[in-house]
Amino acid sequence: MNTLLRKHIRYQIHLFFAFVLMMLAACEKNAPEAGPAAAPPPPQVTVALPLVKDVTDWDEFTGRLYAIESVEVRPRVSGYLQSIHFEEGSLVEAGDLLYVIDPRPYQAILDQTKAELSRSKAALELAENDLARAEKLYESRAISEEELDSRGSQKRAAMASLESTMAAINAAKLNVEFTHIKAPISGRISRTHVTKGNLVTGGDFDSSLLTTIVSLDPIYVYFTADEQSVLHYTRMDMAGTRKSSRMTTNPVLLRLADEEEYLHKGKMDFIDNQIDRATGTMRGRAIVDNPEYLLIPGMFADVKLLGEGPYEALLIPDSAISVDQTIRFVYVLDENNTVEQRQIKPGKLQDGLRVIRSGLNKEDRVIINGLQRVRAGVQVSPETSTIAVSVKQQG
Repeated sequence: MNTLLRKHIRYQIHLFFAFVLMMLAACEKNAPEAGPAAAPPPPQVTVALPLVKDVTDWDEFTGRLYAIESVEVRPRVSGYLQSIHFEEGSLVEAGDLLYVIDPRPYQAILDQTKAELSRSKAALELAENDLARAEKLYESRAISEEELDSRGSQKRAAMASLESTMAAINAAKLNVEFTHIKAPISGRISRTHVTKGNLVTGGDFDSSLLTTIVSLDPIYVYFTADEQSVLHYTRMDMAGTRKSSRMTTNPVLLRLADEEEYLHKGKMDFIDNQIDRATGTMRGRAIVDNPEYLLIPGMFADVKLLGEGPYEALLIPDSAISVDQTIRFVYVLDENNTVEQRQIKPGKLQDGLRVIRSGLNKEDRVIINGLQRVRAGVQVSPETSTIAVSVKQQG
C-alpha cells in the first residue's frame, strides 16, 4: 500500500513540472523580439590650440658659491701675540687692525739702527772733509796721488756704510709695522687660531695661521656643463644665434635651497679652456651681486644660464603628452573629430607649459583632457578650451 502511494505522488510531481515547462516555453514564443544594441556615445574630450608665445630658453645647472677673494692671515715677523682687535665671525674692512705682536724687540732694533745712522753720517762728514783737504794738499804736491786715492776710498766706504744703515732702518721700520697685523681685504673674518700670549712664527715658510677672511660682495658661482651643452653653445655661437660666454657676459639667475624663484641675478665671468677628462664636463663661472650677504661661500645653488631665444614657440600642458617607451606623442583631431597620434619633440618648461620643438602646428587641435578615453582612430565629441600661462592645466 505504501509503495503504491509513493509512486502516485512521484507521478503527480512529474506532471506538475512538465506543466511548468510547457508554460515557460509558451511565454518565450509570445515575448517580443529584442532590437539591436544602441551604439555608445562618442567619448567627451577637451581640445585646445597650442599657445603661441615668444620664449627664452634657460639651461639649468647645479653650482657652488666661492669667495672672489680668500686670505689666510699670517704674521710676517715672529713674537708673542700681545692683543687681538676683532670679534670672531664679524665683518672687517681692509686696513682694520686685527692683531698686535709685541713690538718692543723690533723697536729696540730700530732705535739701534737710528743711532748707527748718526755715526754713519758723522763718519761720512769726516771722510768728505779729509778728502777736501787731501785734494788741496795734492794740488800743492804735499801728498802723493796714492794718499789722495786712499782718502777718496774712505769717503766712498763711509757713503756705503750710510746707505747700509739707512736700509737697515727701513727694514727695522717695516718689522715694527709688521707687528701690527691688519686686514688685507674686506669681508667676513673667521675665528682666531692663536690666542693672546702665544708665540707666533713669521716669515715666508711655516708661518703661523692666525685666521682667514673671505670677501662676500660680489661672489662667484662655479658650475659644470656636459659636453653636449658645450657643443650646443658653440654651434649657436657659430650660427650667430647666441654669443659665447667667452665673448659676452651672458645673464645668469640664481636660486638658493630654500627659494622657489630665481631671485639673484648675475653674469658669466669665465669659461674653462678644456673638458675635464674625469667628468666629461667643462667648468664655468658667474659673478653675482650679494649686497645683503645672503650668499655664503660654500653654499650650493641652482643656476640658470641663458640658453636660446627669444623665439616663437608652441606650448601645451605636460599632461597632454603621452609616452610610449622613448617616443613622446600627443593626440590631435582631424576635421572629422577623429583622433590622430602625433609624435613630437618636447623642449623646456616655460611658465608651467612645455615647449614643443617639432611635430605640432599652430592649427592643430590638441586633446588636453580626457586622454584616458581615446585612442588613435576613435571619433570623439570635443569641447573647445584655451591654453593660458595663468591657468593651471588639468591632468
